[in-house]
Amino acid sequence: MSQVFSEETHRNLLSRIPSCTGREISDWLRAVDEGPSLFRFEEKVSWLRSEHDLAYGHAKAIIHEYDLRRAARKLG
Repeated sequence: MSQVFSEETHRNLLSRIPSCTGREISDWLRAVDEGPSLFRFEEKVSWLRSEHDLAYGHAKAIIHEYDLRRAARKLG
């Protein structure tokens, strides 16, 4: 079962990802966008972890941010 992070925890994880991975959030979001067409959240997290050797929390934060931004684009 996946963990549920608060909004504050999510923002803190996002802020640390560039220093931990050497890549900006925009780079990671582009990688997800250009990656395989997976539908389930956990499938996307697993792909990101295995393809890019990311920690679970970082992968989850990236996918969550990707989904948030995609939903915002649909509303706008």
